[in-house]
Amino acid sequence: MIIKWLRIDSRLIHGQVANNWVNHVGAGTIIAANDGAAKDDLRKTLLLQVAPGRTKSYVMTIDKTARCYKNPSYKDLDVLLVVETPKDVLRLMDQGVEVTQVNVGGITFKEGMTLISEAVSVSPEDVEAFKELNKRGVKLILQQLPNTQASDFMNRLKSKNLV
Repeated sequence: MIIKWLRIDSRLIHGQVANNWVNHVGAGTIIAANDGAAKDDLRKTLLLQVAPGRTKSYVMTIDKTARCYKNPSYKDLDVLLVVETPKDVLRLMDQGVEVTQVNVGGITFKEGMTLISEAVSVSPEDVEAFKELNKRGVKLILQQLPNTQASDFMNRLKSKNLV
């Protein structure tokens, strides 16, 4: 499996991913790797309905995504991989998925989180996961859309005194 783009987005598959990112990175497949969505038939169906018809789309657990990544049958599959949290990225890496760069695109605000940008909020648990990703050498990019300015995510966390 060739991961053309790995994005953290709590909405998983939605208009920005389906219409902008998939075309921008040239991926023929979208995989939403999320345990909750993979086990919820309604949510899974809704996510797959949003995906563009010309693109193969799947909603899988983190474990199944890691197994597919390592399966030689899928070695030429160009994928836009989207996960919900930075901990999901760590879980994939811990199972052998090679990750060098992550697009932090959208994490919905909930109570107890800190707003980092108009589309990204982080919890203390998220900050710890991002610090671990950074420690492992993963480049973290804050960018909502392909045509918006990209910035260094760790610098944004530093500017908010979170690291």
